[in-house]
Amino acid sequence: MNITKKAQGFLEENLTLDDMLPTKMPVYVNSVAYLFGVLALSALGMLIATGVIMSLFGPDWYHNSGVGLFFNSMHFWSVQVFFGGIIMHLIAKYFMAAWRNGRWLSWFVGALTFGIAIVTGLTGFLSQSNWDSQWIAVQSKDAINAAGLGQLFNPMDTGQVLTLHVVFLPLLVSLLVGVHLFLIRRDSPVRPIREDEKEVKPQ
Repeated sequence: MNITKKAQGFLEENLTLDDMLPTKMPVYVNSVAYLFGVLALSALGMLIATGVIMSLFGPDWYHNSGVGLFFNSMHFWSVQVFFGGIIMHLIAKYFMAAWRNGRWLSWFVGALTFGIAIVTGLTGFLSQSNWDSQWIAVQSKDAINAAGLGQLFNPMDTGQVLTLHVVFLPLLVSLLVGVHLFLIRRDSPVRPIREDEKEVKPQ
């Protein structure tokens, strides 16, 4: 079995060069409803960049240094923009019935990404290394135990929380976002319902 050849064949069957690097977009994409996903994607990029910098210098730096506090604040506000963007994206696509015409998998992967992002946000609040994070850990422990997930995740285990937040969950979210973008490029952005039966010409 040649994995490289199989991957090459899969990409050739599912993506054209115009799909991967489009020079023209459909007219209906000129709408605010199509911007929320890009907003969330941009915020995710900022989250990863500031998170990498914070992980290099450690909590003492981003709690006590002026520059560290700046990057800590950038990371925090990127979270707010990310979740604001992804929620607006989800609402817009729900009312556009974005699962139409065989796009259910793209919708499912997006919803799954949102759910995992929520868990990533929780581990982020648990990783603050201050009294706030300790209070959140104690409160969330009871909820997680009540849900029967205490054997899988202990919010009071700092090592587990840090590993999940810094390595595992960001990689998982990034992978799912990549799959989501692949599906969108393959199937094209969903048309507005009123345009679904019309011929839409590139601008």
